Amino acid sequence: MSPEAVLDAYRQFLNPGIARLIKFLGFDAVEWEAQGAVVRDSAGTEWLDFLGGFGVFTLGHRHPKVIAAVEEQLHRLPLSAKVLLNEPLARLAEKLADITPGDLQYSFLCNSGAEAVEGALKLARAATGRQEFVAAHNGFHGKTFGALSVTGREVFREPFRPLIAGVTHVPFGDSISLQEAVTEWTAAVILEPIQGEAGVIVPPDEYLTEARAICDAAGALLILDEVQTGLGRTGTMFACQREGVVPDILTTAKALGGGVMPIGAFTARPPHWAALIENPLLHSSTFGGSPLACAAACAAIDATIEEDLPARAAHLGDLALARLHETLAHHSDTLTAVRGRGLLIGVEFADADVAGLTIAQCAHQHLLAAYTLNNPRVIRLEPPLTLTESQLDDGLTRLDAAITAAEELLATTRA
Repeated sequence: MSPEAVLDAYRQFLNPGIARLIKFLGFDAVEWEAQGAVVRDSAGTEWLDFLGGFGVFTLGHRHPKVIAAVEEQLHRLPLSAKVLLNEPLARLAEKLADITPGDLQYSFLCNSGAEAVEGALKLARAATGRQEFVAAHNGFHGKTFGALSVTGREVFREPFRPLIAGVTHVPFGDSISLQEAVTEWTAAVILEPIQGEAGVIVPPDEYLTEARAICDAAGALLILDEVQTGLGRTGTMFACQREGVVPDILTTAKALGGGVMPIGAFTARPPHWAALIENPLLHSSTFGGSPLACAAACAAIDATIEEDLPARAAHLGDLALARLHETLAHHSDTLTAVRGRGLLIGVEFADADVAGLTIAQCAHQHLLAAYTLNNPRVIRLEPPLTLTESQLDDGLTRLDAAITAAEELLATTRA
């Protein structure tokens, strides 16, 4: 199909609003193949991927180790019969116990980050016998009912009310507000170690440590949503490890599939798993833990460790932030902040419209980027951790050119 035909099919059979947005931003090319940090469209044009599928392509596109594992599993047993033992599932659960912090041990495998959050919320209620949750303003945990209930942006929540009752939202990074909100009825506090969709918001030092202490004092569980920050993205295997914090439940997804298969998980400490041991069918998923997805995840974890990608993210992130602070100085009327950790970086604009214009100009530069869902003034950069320093430099040069072009376009429009 030609790009025009694909776009027309979007209009007729998917969503005219999505088609309109893609066309407006200039991303109306048809992705055709990809490798590493490069996506090639159907016309043969190469795009440098600085979005990384919103955190999915931590290993880049088509990592050979993951592809090989999936191909081998595909020709043996792609889906589980569900009543016999599933060896890739067992291997993955053991690996998750090995790489997650502290005594996190038992995992449930599902298909996405939102599903992982749903399971985590259910487990927290079952483990504590309590019903209420505390979450953060502008936090993002997914758009299914439970996940949406703890997500902190009204534009996504309002059309679907009533949501789950008993959810309180507090300012992110404010330990005093968190302590005031947690009560004897709180089942769990759910937080992102770094808020991704809020605009890459890094909390104050010791915030997670304080959250851990607040939960312990109240008998509430601490759920850390590492769907976007996990598996090396921020310079450690999990972002919470920077403070040495062990949550009661940890959610993962996105990068877990190695950029090849969709998969999610929630992993918990043994005392909280009792309800699922007593009734192992209390929570289930038809496609969760499929052999194909688990093979991909096992290979993704192995590659992340073997290639020391958390350290690579820390190194490349330092280079990127240094370069972006120079960009900030050169565009001080347009940009207000640059922040992040590892290769999870936010570039904040003074005006959301200029950020949108810059995204459109990124398309002209054949650079894949997007703004954050909860803050359209922030462009997020999440390139693969496997990209080269030369590709990093190239992408940041293209971004600078896109900002300049957006400024010139705005000046012409206002004139």
